[in-house]
Amino acid sequence: MVGAVMGFFGTYARVLGLLRTERTLAVALACANLALAGLQFVEPLLFGRVVDTLANAAGKQAGEVWSRSFELLVIWGGVGLAGIGANILISLHADRMAHRQRLAAMASYFEHVVALPLAYHTGTHSGRILKVMFEGADNLFGIWLAFFREHLSTFVILLVMLPFTLALNWKLGLLLIVLLLVFASLSTLVIQRTERAQARVQDTHSELAERVSDSLGNVSLIQSFVRLALEAQQLGELTAKVLRAQFPVLTWWAVVTVLTRTSSTLTVIAIFLLGTWLYLRGETTVGEIVSFMGFATLMIGRLEQAMSFAGRLFFQRPSLIEFFGVMDARSSVVEKNDAIEFGRVRGEVRFEGVSLSYDGIRPAVRDLNFTAPAGSVVALVGPTGAGKSTAMALLHRLWDPQAGRVTIDGTDIRDVTLASLRRNIGVVFQDSSMFYRTIADNLSVGRPDATLEELETAARQAQAHDFIAAQPRGYDTLVGERGRTLSGGERQRLAIARALLKNPPILILDEATSALDAATEAKVQQALGALMVGRTTFIIAHRLSTIRDADLILVLDEGQIVERGAYAELLTRNGAFARLVQTQLAHGPAMPSGA
Repeated sequence: MVGAVMGFFGTYARVLGLLRTERTLAVALACANLALAGLQFVEPLLFGRVVDTLANAAGKQAGEVWSRSFELLVIWGGVGLAGIGANILISLHADRMAHRQRLAAMASYFEHVVALPLAYHTGTHSGRILKVMFEGADNLFGIWLAFFREHLSTFVILLVMLPFTLALNWKLGLLLIVLLLVFASLSTLVIQRTERAQARVQDTHSELAERVSDSLGNVSLIQSFVRLALEAQQLGELTAKVLRAQFPVLTWWAVVTVLTRTSSTLTVIAIFLLGTWLYLRGETTVGEIVSFMGFATLMIGRLEQAMSFAGRLFFQRPSLIEFFGVMDARSSVVEKNDAIEFGRVRGEVRFEGVSLSYDGIRPAVRDLNFTAPAGSVVALVGPTGAGKSTAMALLHRLWDPQAGRVTIDGTDIRDVTLASLRRNIGVVFQDSSMFYRTIADNLSVGRPDATLEELETAARQAQAHDFIAAQPRGYDTLVGERGRTLSGGERQRLAIARALLKNPPILILDEATSALDAATEAKVQQALGALMVGRTTFIIAHRLSTIRDADLILVLDEGQIVERGAYAELLTRNGAFARLVQTQLAHGPAMPSGA
């Protein structure tokens, strides 16, 4: 039970801790809440004093009674005005701060997630990531706003002002404190009994988000395989699963709500009965009874607010834990505090005893040793899963080796800032990624300041300008999500133009021409040939005919280099490379996947 409560308030404390960037305003709002709590507590006390003044008016001069009453009413009016001022301050600034912090939390989440390694994104659905960001940020906003509007003054009244009632009348004050303890016990009991159930509810909501996102991202697949009815059915089953997990939790909190109202009513009756008994014994006054009735009413309202807050935070806590879980995820590729800044490098690349295993069992690459002199062309070939793409991922630090090191111009790339390293490397992936933005935006990913003339030059070199010019708005044409409005060949040519525009000293071409037809490929190969002059280029190739002129060919199998040398040299050895060439010739030229 204690662990559940500590976890509950630990999460709440972390949410409030995010406000440290605006601590001055937060402190000012907290002080306004303290003042408001004190002022609200004073009102029942003043009311009781007024009642006592009137009750004891017998035998006194009218002027004296009016004077005392007027004095109390002036104080009461001042308290009311001060309360209005505190409320204005809280209402004016709490909303604005909560909105600012919500957007700041989303920005921080986005920057953190995008910086996480590919392994994290491979194992986590993008639908879940988006759901956690939006839901978590909305819940943070609600808690921050409620804290300054309700929670803080409630806590002050319950935990600070309540003991003050003991000084007024310890018997009546003790009754109020017992009420608080009853509510606290009920809350703790419900949190303990339903915490795990609500966590399961949150997991199911995340599963629902993943399923919807997955379906929306594969609409063509759903329609072509006539899966609409089945997808809708499975979504309905997930929805039913959410409800089955949620209803028992809702039942417990409904019970607490009923008990809360019942306890509140019984407390008011108990104060009246105890107050009457004490009055008849001469141990209290009518004014004190009235004051304590006011305290009880205030307490009831605040306790209901506290229970409402506890209920909301309870339901929100699993999503907040998910949000903080993502924020706590750490990249396996860590930039050193004293990392140096690379300028434009010459481009000599060395792999020295490099090994990496993704799962700690089967090596992805092991003991890679080779040197690529500046300006040379190195081709990596081998069967699927041989380690070609992994080796290149190590070069631009999507992963770090578990043994050995990778150097550029003699400098270990782990000693260099990630941004300056990747500025020196251009990559054309086998699967050309595109933003849901204009063609110009997609081309200028690596050169945001590129002019339209530079964009057109790069596009012409990549044989892309003609199809771009034929688009409805040319370079301002919006590309569909992940480039779906373009063919595979068009996307690939844009990716090549993007790399050309970046103009890096080191190039990685990961099946860069795999989606092109033979005629277009020949033109692009000419453009790439001109581009590769004076640059260190790594080519991951399936079509072995495209690497005849490579300075060095590395043949990989099961993560190891099994052969190395020039094209003609490797053919004469009649080894692994020769067998790959013979196999490809036997099956004919690879067909392009799109034009």
